[in-house]
Amino acid sequence: MERKGNSGQVLVIAALIIALTIISTELYVYELGKTISEASTNSLNDYIFAIRLGCQHIVAGSLANVSQGGPNQTLIANLERWASLVGSQYYLGRAVLNFTPYEMQPYSSGIAILWGSEGLGVSSACVDFNLKLLDRELNVNVTYAINVTTTLLVQGTYRVIQGDEKQVNVTCNLLNEGRPALARDITLYYRNLNDWLIPGPQNNYAFTDYGNGTYLMSFVAEISSSDVEVSAHVYDQRNIYSQANVTCIEL
Repeated sequence: MERKGNSGQVLVIAALIIALTIISTELYVYELGKTISEASTNSLNDYIFAIRLGCQHIVAGSLANVSQGGPNQTLIANLERWASLVGSQYYLGRAVLNFTPYEMQPYSSGIAILWGSEGLGVSSACVDFNLKLLDRELNVNVTYAINVTTTLLVQGTYRVIQGDEKQVNVTCNLLNEGRPALARDITLYYRNLNDWLIPGPQNNYAFTDYGNGTYLMSFVAEISSSDVEVSAHVYDQRNIYSQANVTCIEL
């Protein structure tokens, strides 16, 4: 089952605003507290960290947009704006932010969307960055990679109650960069013939949040086929969307 919306467009604007606020604040503190000749290592590290944090926001916001229906080129377009902003906001010398989106399979323009039918859904963005700060007193060259990846793992089992009536249990595990993460929203579908349906109170639907990125959903439904297919659609706390289908195992 495939589903993409367009509500992610506003996320790009939000990400840029957050990033601009971060860099503007750090520049103010950097310039107010130190002259070029007196700038401490900590001040410089804070500024570099602010740029990196801004890159993180741009990559995450762009991935949220693309995962909800935006074009892959969204990431590159936003990074170009961000790199231009970094250069124009640095008043102590010259700042150059270069970026290289991943192009190795399964990435295209830095984005990989892999929503499978075997219980695995991945929405990912990967970019290499190089930041250069040049002025009379210092030359800084920093390289780093940013990987934003939301992974959804879905498993399902069922047992026949009577006739076509089945008790279905579905477990979802959500990960951000390989670590357990919390979901903002989860919608579960099950297939009956050619229709995808959402289980509700009439199906004795129960939802359990274990608080560690693991979620259990159970329901009872009339399903004609012996193949019980379910589809989980999930938004993480960053508003990145992922989905995965799985055929449940009969107990």
